[in-house]
Amino acid sequence: MKYINANAILPDMLVEELQKYVQAGYIYIPAKDDQHKSWGELSGYRKELHERNEIIIKKYRNGVSIEELAEEFYLSVYAIRKIIYRK
Repeated sequence: MKYINANAILPDMLVEELQKYVQAGYIYIPAKDDQHKSWGELSGYRKELHERNEIIIKKYRNGVSIEELAEEFYLSVYAIRKIIYRK
């Protein structure tokens, strides 16, 4: 999450009003429900994990053992099983 100085984006009057409640602290302002992004959507990490998991499944179906996959992808055997058996 990127922090932005309130003085840079808000009108002075609003900053003064906020300072009545919080000074030199952080305020989290949530996105509206219709604008909320799912985990990993902005960074692309969700897509990256999905692609990695598809590779793991494909390799497993082509005969690579769970133990070999765990070693190759630096995951536990348990994590590999979760990926493989989720479908």
